Amino acid sequence: MDEKTFWALMDELSRLPGDRHERLDRLRGRLRRRRAAEVVELQARLEAVCAAVATDGLWRAVDRIESGLCSDDGFDYFALWLVAQGHGTYKAVLADPDALADIEQVRALAGRHPREWRDDEWPEWEELDYVTQEVFDELTGHQEGGGEEAFHRALDAVQERWAEPEEVDATTGAARAGTPRLDALFPARKPTPEP
Repeated sequence: MDEKTFWALMDELSRLPGDRHERLDRLRGRLRRRRAAEVVELQARLEAVCAAVATDGLWRAVDRIESGLCSDDGFDYFALWLVAQGHGTYKAVLADPDALADIEQVRALAGRHPREWRDDEWPEWEELDYVTQEVFDELTGHQEGGGEEAFHRALDAVQERWAEPEEVDATTGAARAGTPRLDALFPARKPTPEP
């Protein structure tokens, strides 16, 4: 699966109607029509573009949105969510983390503490990380188990073959400029005790 095909799938995922579960079901359906090797390549690309999200500027921006509650895992799930917003949004946010303030789902969270957010409102999407292995297991007949090891062997082989990470079209200068629009939407809060 080349980069263009990967982003076409992510762009389509970003436009699909329905909740996250319905959108993942549609993605599974599209992946079931592909070869198992392509599904593994999609996961390799997903991991590569998610790794590029791990910048200090984006970490600070996400932590600001989540009122200091962003964990390491939470940031990984944010990266998945960001990729699922499509290529244009992904590139814009990598170039300038303050571009998160332009995303409707992020703006909808402003003025509310994260403890008030519904699960489906969080700018995180952990379940996206599991779709490829689920489909791989179906395509290779491993639904009853044993597919995880085969999937990870195939994924390791793809990642070794691709050895060189792809260049990400982003700048780091913008990240150093701060996030004034996000800061206005999500002012710093004093920590509140657990209920």
